[in-house]
Amino acid sequence: MKINISGHHVEVTEAIVDVINSKFEKIANHFPSLMTLEAILTVDKNSQKIEVVTNYENQKVAVSAADDDLYVAIASSVKKLEAALQHRKGVLKANLKNRYEVPQSELVADA
Repeated sequence: MKINISGHHVEVTEAIVDVINSKFEKIANHFPSLMTLEAILTVDKNSQKIEVVTNYENQKVAVSAADDDLYVAIASSVKKLEAALQHRKGVLKANLKNRYEVPQSELVADA
């Protein structure tokens, strides 16, 4: 999975890149169909924010997290993104199940 990292009012250091890559590695293992991930780091006066955007099964999935510490915000965004992707995966499975369900009228006619 390719991770594009950009910073707004923050210098993206090697340490930040390493932490982001290691944290999002778990998501790459659980969702191998993810090709790219866009991470935008923003530093405001008293808060550090990360916004993560990806495309999963033709649907845009975006999460953001903010904290005083950038590393805590990164960890929080990983949890949020994993939950959002699990939700999207569940929706897709539910739609797939409903699509191939046998109508009740066909079951009664066979009896």
